[in-house]
Amino acid sequence: AWRRSCRRPGPVCASVCREAAQLRNASDADKRAWMMQRLQPYRVQSHAGDSNGLLTSYYEPVMQASRSPNAQYRYPLYGVPASGAPRSAWFTRQQIESNPAAQSALRDRELVYMADPSDAMILHIQGSGRMQVREANGEMRTVRLAYAGNNQHPFRSPSAYISAQGGRSGNWDAVRTWSAQNPSQTQAMLWSNPRYVFFREEAINANDTDAGPTGAAGVPLTPGRSIAVDPGSIPYGTPVWISTRGAVASINRMVVAQDTGNAIRGAVRADYFAGWSQQAADLAHAMKQPLQMWVLWPK
Repeated sequence: AWRRSCRRPGPVCASVCREAAQLRNASDADKRAWMMQRLQPYRVQSHAGDSNGLLTSYYEPVMQASRSPNAQYRYPLYGVPASGAPRSAWFTRQQIESNPAAQSALRDRELVYMADPSDAMILHIQGSGRMQVREANGEMRTVRLAYAGNNQHPFRSPSAYISAQGGRSGNWDAVRTWSAQNPSQTQAMLWSNPRYVFFREEAINANDTDAGPTGAAGVPLTPGRSIAVDPGSIPYGTPVWISTRGAVASINRMVVAQDTGNAIRGAVRADYFAGWSQQAADLAHAMKQPLQMWVLWPK
């Protein structure tokens, strides 16, 4: 994971990245000794001196899709509009799905079609996904839809809408259950989130099977070793030691700051990339634990 970050090193780790590249074939013991010699841990604290924060987790969903619309697959995922990714407030989610001008702007920008609008919302919130796509000729292909931009509207949690209606919110299974029980309110629930995400399609390299989507730092994420941070507090590419203990997991390990997210704000705050398995999804849905962090800074 760190070598991936070193493909695009920032000013903090550029010098040690050059040294780390020479350790590719070194033993684990030699790598550990080098890190202890060259890196100094610093506890991460807020400006107020608080070293306690929050760890959440995210994952890359694996979903089914069709290249062409049909009776089952009717809900499109779009690439950026022909005019480019919006830089100021564009059409809302509701307008994109119902306004003729918005639909005209996205004509021929459809990438794939999904069977369930709630699953489409999951991709919009997670930011990327592995798609098992049935092509027009019947062939099945696995591709990645990666984040390419959004409509510049604020994110509103669908779970908050469900709670406001007196429903029981939670992970996406709970959202699906509520939707099945309240079909007349499903559209309003989805439209309660005005943010809309646009995607780009990427091939999945069979020779790099442990590589996840490309994070905000511009390098592929590594399951269990990449975190999203507030880059105003921790620069991309920084090795970070995280420590958390709770009902969901006990984690004490080195990770690398390689991504960010709209909800990741503050110094002692991280989002842990779990991968793309069912276990990763379960962890991501449940993770919300206390966190302590140390950056490993070059001496």
